[in-house]
This record gives sequence, structure tokens and C-alpha cells, in this order.
Amino acid sequence: MGNGVRWSIAAVILMIAGVVAIWPRSEPEPAPPQDTTQAAPDLSQARAKAALPACAEGAEGPADLRGITVQCLADGTTLDVATALDGPVLVNMWATWCQPCKTELPVLDAYAKEPGAIPVVTLGVQSRPGDALELLTALKVKLPSLLDEDGRAMRKLRTVGLPASYLVENGTITLIENPRVFESVDQVRQAVADGVAHG
Repeated sequence: MGNGVRWSIAAVILMIAGVVAIWPRSEPEPAPPQDTTQAAPDLSQARAKAALPACAEGAEGPADLRGITVQCLADGTTLDVATALDGPVLVNMWATWCQPCKTELPVLDAYAKEPGAIPVVTLGVQSRPGDALELLTALKVKLPSLLDEDGRAMRKLRTVGLPASYLVENGTITLIENPRVFESVDQVRQAVADGVAHG
């Protein structure tokens, strides 16, 4: 094979390589972005079963709790916890894993139905919405109920131990310590009367 033929073959190979190098390629389709967030569970049936009253919103509420967003368990809406506690109001902090809370919640529900009772709002903490709705349904508690899933309000108030009840009046939050856990409607009534008298 002569040198001319070799050079011709080499030239053809280089030309093919050049064409391949500049030939337009179709880019691979980008992978669809992965959804790392899980869809929130549908709690419409659980909310309907619980049949909780709507969460009221006032003008301001206690300044110490402003800026903390909570969920209204009745309908899943979010609101500032301070505006939902525009007193006078008795606030009961509880959790689904708290055994004494399960005894106390029905007592507070019974108190709230009495003539002359101040409003009672429950504030669930460190619990999932579905679990909270299930517990309130099982206990037949029909109180306005908020949920602070990550427990920010609990930390802000430096709450130690659950349940914990607070009297909110004129923007002031007072922990009820006597008794710490309500066992009767009479105890709730007396604690509220004492708190209002000293407020």
C-alpha cells in the first residue's frame, strides 16, 4: 500500500472523527425533580368526626406568645396563638402521650358547659394532628382546640410537665398550680375564681 493511499485513509478517518465530534447530539431528558415533601394526610373525616368548635381570634392576646403559629384542629387553618387566646380564657396544654391529660380534658369540657364559665381552649403540643383529633373524639371533648406540633408555645412558657393550665387575662398568662391537674369541675371553678380575683 503506497504512502498516498495511507494518507488518503488517514484523511478519511480524521474527517469522520471531525464530523462525529461536531454532530449535534440530543441532550438526555433531565430527571423530574423529586418531591421530598410528603403529602399531608387528609384529615377531613377525622375533623368531621371530632366536630370541634371553631377557634376564635381576638385583637391581640398575650404578647409573650405572639408570632407562634398554631393550627386550629377544627378546620386545619393556621393562626397566631396569641390572637386565639385573647382572654379571659382558660388554656389547657396537653399532649396525646400524656396520661393525666386524658383524665383532665373531659373535666375541662364539663366545666366549659357550665353557666358563667370562662372560655376554655385546649393547646395540644408535640402531637400529630390526626392523633390529636382521634384522642379528642375518643374523649368526647368539644372544646376549641389548637395544635402546636413542635411545642414552641410550651418552650416559650417554660412549661415543665403536662398537663398545664393557664389563666389568660388582660394579656397576662398565669400558671394554675393549685391543683396542677384538675380532677373535678369544682376544682376548675375555684381555680378560675381565685385567678380572676388575684388578676
